[in-house]
Amino acid sequence: MDRQKFGFETEWATVSNSILPVLFLRALVTFARNPHPNPMKLKQIPNDFRVEELTSVVPSEGAYALYRLEKINWTTPDALTLIRKRWKFPLTRLSYGGLKDRHARTIQYLTIFRGPQRNFTHPGVDLNYLGQCPGEFASTDIDANRFTLTLRSMSPKAVDAARAAVPELQKVGVPNYFDDQRFGSMASDGRFVAREMVQGRYEQALKAALMANYEHDRAPMKQEKATLKAHWGDWVALRNELPPGQAKQVINHLARNPEDFRGAIDKVKPELKAIYLNAYQSFLWNMMLAGWIRLHVSPHQLLSMRSRVGDLPVPRSIKAERLEAWKALELPLPSSRLKDDPEAEWSPILKAVMENEGIPLEEMKLKDFRKPFFSRGNRNAAVIPSGLTVESAKDDLNPGKQKMVLNFDLPRGCYATMIVKRLTQMWEE
Repeated sequence: MDRQKFGFETEWATVSNSILPVLFLRALVTFARNPHPNPMKLKQIPNDFRVEELTSVVPSEGAYALYRLEKINWTTPDALTLIRKRWKFPLTRLSYGGLKDRHARTIQYLTIFRGPQRNFTHPGVDLNYLGQCPGEFASTDIDANRFTLTLRSMSPKAVDAARAAVPELQKVGVPNYFDDQRFGSMASDGRFVAREMVQGRYEQALKAALMANYEHDRAPMKQEKATLKAHWGDWVALRNELPPGQAKQVINHLARNPEDFRGAIDKVKPELKAIYLNAYQSFLWNMMLAGWIRLHVSPHQLLSMRSRVGDLPVPRSIKAERLEAWKALELPLPSSRLKDDPEAEWSPILKAVMENEGIPLEEMKLKDFRKPFFSRGNRNAAVIPSGLTVESAKDDLNPGKQKMVLNFDLPRGCYATMIVKRLTQMWEE
């Protein structure tokens, strides 16, 4: 991630440390909610959400075959699994930069070490061979993502309000929060598996991973969780009752080692454990950013943005003397590997966040595991879409309503849905 210098004076010398936790909690207070939620529809059809990776990688020479993947109604992993099975090559030879949505039309790039120099076509999946390159394609090769989004079922008032918000968005941008997609592994009661793991509560972590309820659980998963809840602790009975899958692998370990919950977590797929860690770390980062905004932006200039982790503050405007600092601000990802800098403006905010969690920063790690581990690095606090255009017309799918088409580019790792929320949530019917 690009690293920029802060270049602005700290104001923390004028703030008493004793009130920082209170200020932080104020940042999490739920703002007044709109009593008439916006009925706007996003992704009514897959073509309503289009995203294309922009990259400077061009074919030259080398052992890696470069491809352009266009897909619709497929997740990235499912599409790549289809290709691997058809071409019969191991996962270790495949590399790509990011995951793209199922309910969308997406374009992305990938490489296959010594891959076939030909195309692949399947309903909803088109893979085009572009040539050779010297190395594997990675997330750092994505310069930006280009979006074309169609927002449907909007009232004329909602369209007008969205258009009126564009100048503010182009000047101030939006907070670069991790959006709801990042928190799919958070249980409906707000529990994070990784929080339990960090605290060494391995049985509770397993319960959250295997039995927590999620909004989109299907009938077989609901039945599996009901079985786990009914027989938790009777590992032999569960081993006999559960269908093959992730949960059964974990329970098989407990049937052999009844008290080894830490070892049971080791049986969880590495990619799932990484998702758990990313979700919790992203939540903490969001809380840091919310705290910073609440401390530095006047309350009457704050809007509220709904999210799975609570309502988050969004600045409509920022004082001129702080605007450039806001645009340059970076906040670190919390982990034990982060060296606290008492002079940094984020330091007391991070301290308040970790105190609220009951976890000292130096303990923000998985003490009994070599892998996985929390990421390190900085993330830009604000994001301003480039090339933003807005068009509106009658909605061909929703009679009597209007649609709005947005075009813009975002840096990799930023969420287009944050732009949509900023333009559509701040109005009343």
